[in-house]
Amino acid sequence: MPSNAKNAKKAAPKKVSTTKPAAKKVPSAAPKAKKLDPKKSVKKVMKKAPAKKVAPKAKDKKAPTLSPAQKAAAAKKLAAAKAKAVAVAKATKEREAKAKIVAKEKAAAAKAKAIAAARAQKERDVRAKALAKEREIQRKAREKAAAEAKKQREIDNKRKAIEAEKARKQREIERRNLEELRRQERREAEERKRLEALERKMHSKPYGDDPAFLEELRGLLLETRESTNQQIAVSESEANEMLVDRERLEYDDEDGSSVASDIQRDQLKDFASALRLKVDETDVALARIDDGSYGRCDECFEPISKARLLAQLPVFTCVSCRASV
Repeated sequence: MPSNAKNAKKAAPKKVSTTKPAAKKVPSAAPKAKKLDPKKSVKKVMKKAPAKKVAPKAKDKKAPTLSPAQKAAAAKKLAAAKAKAVAVAKATKEREAKAKIVAKEKAAAAKAKAIAAARAQKERDVRAKALAKEREIQRKAREKAAAEAKKQREIDNKRKAIEAEKARKQREIERRNLEELRRQERREAEERKRLEALERKMHSKPYGDDPAFLEELRGLLLETRESTNQQIAVSESEANEMLVDRERLEYDDEDGSSVASDIQRDQLKDFASALRLKVDETDVALARIDDGSYGRCDECFEPISKARLLAQLPVFTCVSCRASV
């Protein structure tokens, strides 16, 4: 028993010494953290104390068991250490709260002082600006009065110069108007001559004094008209025959015979339409031979050469106008 009591006495201080540093670490770590929670600090102390209380080495060495009195003393010391840690954390929190309040009050006072200083400076600036503005207005008024007087003198001089220039320009305009009137009269006379010449060309009969040539052209045009009508009849009959064959026979679409037949029939129709247009032009040429105007170019109203009239039936433009189209 005495050996056990001694061992218990030796073990008890060790437990107390393990808990005390935990209580001392709380105030040192408090300034580093922005917000200190006393419950969390107490929990940390409680977690650390049992870990050091139950040491694996003690189990290995088979330390003697403590008496109830020793356990009670150790528990009391541990509770005191926890209470001390809570008190330290609470005091630290209160100090931080007080420091925040003091800092907030100082910041508010500094802010109010800065606002007052800024307001005073702003008022001074406004007064200085108003004074400078008034001086600037007075200076500008003086400059404006001097500028207006100078401008009035310039306006008077300029008005005199303008009146003299206006009189000179008026005389120049009258002279130019007279010249332009004369030129306009000349242009109108030339235009009348040109229109009269054009009118004569438009109603001219280039080969009216050569009726034999016109009769020769009439015969050629009639022959051309007859042959063209025959070609139209042949083309239409061939197209109709191909259409009948197309409806009567069954073509194999794979060899393309039906498509080729349709294309050929369309070509015959287009050829017949072109021939009908040629017949209409031939009728117009025959009508012009009757009134003697055939052989006149439709563009420049100049006579078309006989060689061109005989080579192309019918023809309504000269070589130069045809080339420019």
